[in-house]
Amino acid sequence: MGHGWEGVVLKLMRGRDFTFTVTGVEQVTEDFRRVSVTDGGLLAATGGAHPTMWVRIWFEQGGKPHQRAYTLVDPDPAAGTFGLEFALHDGAASAWARAARVGDTIDATLQGTGFTLPEPAPARLFVVGDTASLPAINSLLDAVPGTPATIWFETAHASDEELPFRLDPAHHTLRTVPRRDAGAHLVAEVKAALPGLLGTDTSDVFVWIACDTSTTRALGSFARKELGVPRDRVNALGYWRAS
Repeated sequence: MGHGWEGVVLKLMRGRDFTFTVTGVEQVTEDFRRVSVTDGGLLAATGGAHPTMWVRIWFEQGGKPHQRAYTLVDPDPAAGTFGLEFALHDGAASAWARAARVGDTIDATLQGTGFTLPEPAPARLFVVGDTASLPAINSLLDAVPGTPATIWFETAHASDEELPFRLDPAHHTLRTVPRRDAGAHLVAEVKAALPGLLGTDTSDVFVWIACDTSTTRALGSFARKELGVPRDRVNALGYWRAS
């Protein structure tokens, strides 16, 4: 399968293509599936992995190629392996994940995945995400062990309470928020709580937001413009667009 005009654009932007091979699958919950793969040389070519690192994976729908971004889970540069986690719903990516079997292959393009923690390292972490960004949340928490973190996590299914959060009870507080009103409920919950948690000194914090595009935009703007969090201390990236 070719990659169509999107593939051409990514090539022009110096995207690099790889082919992953499935080595295992795990149904984590009824709505969440993990697929383990060999990386086709990706980690060796990039010199390893960084927190929240993601790759564009190509799926076919209606005879046309579509790419979606997925975070690398537990990348092992020495072995050339990692996992991919899928919040299952309707769509080409979920259909592929449901059907994936050992030996299957999938094309991917690496482009646009840069991420660096601010300096000095954050003394406090505030995270807003959902099932689509859970792999990135876990990799971020792994990157700053022992750092106090408050996580607002939007849930869509009862089974989301069973997801594999990598929480340290001594340092992490998880606040689950059911998805309501197209994300407006999550926005309201964060806006009500975050100011009191931040306090007046925001120089040592890091606010990381990755939800649907509208929610991410609203909360990123709130943190920067209304709460005065320095721009380099806010990372807001819309992971998906609500239809």
